[in-house]
Amino acid sequence: MSSARPATPASPKNYKVKPAQQGQPMYGCEHLQKLFNQDQGTTNTSIHHYKAILRTIYDQTPLISQTAKTIDNQVVTTLTPTYLCLQCPSTVTEDDRIKHGTKKSHRFYVDSRSASLYCQMCDDMVYDPTFEDLRLKKLGTSTFSNARKRKQDELFSPDPVKDSPSYISANTTVATCKASGLRGIYNAGATCYQNVVLQSFLHNPILRNYYLSDGHSQCDTPHCLSCAMDDMFQDFYAVENTNGYTAANILSGFWISERKAFENLVTTKEQDAHEFFQFLAEELHERNGDGKKPEIGSEHSCNCIVHQTFYGKLQTQTTCQNCQGVTNQVQSFLDLSLPLENLTQKKGGKKLLGGKGTMTLQECLDEEYVKLDKCEYRCNGCNSTQQARRQTSIKRLPNVLSIQLKRFEYKQGRHERAAKIDTPVQFPLQLNMLPYTTVGRAGDTKENYELARQCTYDLMSVVVHVGEIDTGHYVSYCRVGDQWFAFNDHKVEVAQKSDVLNAKAYLLFYIVRSLA
Repeated sequence: MSSARPATPASPKNYKVKPAQQGQPMYGCEHLQKLFNQDQGTTNTSIHHYKAILRTIYDQTPLISQTAKTIDNQVVTTLTPTYLCLQCPSTVTEDDRIKHGTKKSHRFYVDSRSASLYCQMCDDMVYDPTFEDLRLKKLGTSTFSNARKRKQDELFSPDPVKDSPSYISANTTVATCKASGLRGIYNAGATCYQNVVLQSFLHNPILRNYYLSDGHSQCDTPHCLSCAMDDMFQDFYAVENTNGYTAANILSGFWISERKAFENLVTTKEQDAHEFFQFLAEELHERNGDGKKPEIGSEHSCNCIVHQTFYGKLQTQTTCQNCQGVTNQVQSFLDLSLPLENLTQKKGGKKLLGGKGTMTLQECLDEEYVKLDKCEYRCNGCNSTQQARRQTSIKRLPNVLSIQLKRFEYKQGRHERAAKIDTPVQFPLQLNMLPYTTVGRAGDTKENYELARQCTYDLMSVVVHVGEIDTGHYVSYCRVGDQWFAFNDHKVEVAQKSDVLNAKAYLLFYIVRSLA
């Protein structure tokens, strides 16, 4: 029998499972019932194969389940869900699913994102108690222990407990049609520096949840940038669409606005992604907050979404070498800017620009937030200028830690010039920030062990500048679940972790693990 649906137009037919009777099992649909009623061997093989598919989806890299083979045997990796055949080892795309079913007479597939069962004849996802039990067991324990086995005299009438709202709520899964936000953004003329920052915002779960939960509403401000961001989040996550996106509302806000801060953004010249990140954060703060910057040294921050997401606090401690008097100054920070030039020279790189010497992100952080600096200091205790030692630490970490590796150096003097530092900087997928915090310096081992969990970050996005300083191009990597994706303007591709870790990062975005 062919698995393709009839070509003759007809009214949609709702297939229903017949009322369960004593001794008769309940199945996901009548087509699945026919499959299992063939013989016990077919039942066992189908369940065994479904378990193998679950291991592929949940235990292996998503790259495997997202890679399919077309009818003409071409291997393709897709951003949309693939379908793993329940009746053979094939993985097919949505376009080839009907062709595969027609050729092989196979009717059942497993969605690569949700592991839900799809029936080709019903043209819909179907709920089967045995398969759903296996899926939930796998999700909850990563094993199939205690998962029930299908028997001909099992699964009588529906369990009333499973019809209760509490059970339904506890076992509800996200609809498979939910969009993942995997869309590229068209380059509107040297706007790649904007695209990479916008992608990092779009795949920031804190900002995503804020905008998708109607966090920015009832706004009547003309050409509001936060309204444009809200529209973008809706377009990326409301509908499954992998076509490129034109950020027209955001760009038009720059073009129409008379604000001086927008002037550099309306040109066709390449701009700096870090400066755009700072500008965008400040603009969103003004649109979502009270429009006032937190005072330097203040312990209080704005409650807007930008400050809740990106802002932390630095503490600079200055110790007078004469009287040993200590002065502490606290200020807010949006990101940590880490110089590369001095450390590159210290490590003995033969060439500062394009040198092959390698350093680590931790070494860059040590240079700024562990080592002591010597400086001159106007001491109030001594009432004179004295030699002092100064050390900066992080008093409060943000939910999303933004780090700039300063690859662009501007030399002033008789001949001003700009240069790019291409020195590779190794950065981790998981980052422990405890050694760089004010509390972490206290030295209490037990307390630090517990604090380490609160100071552990997972890499979320990476912005990379490729090419020369004047003719380069920005690309980025963003993590969706456990899978990385590469964004090059409107092009989106699946990426390996090695691709990310080998990139010469310019901007790094880490999210605290408890919120990842």
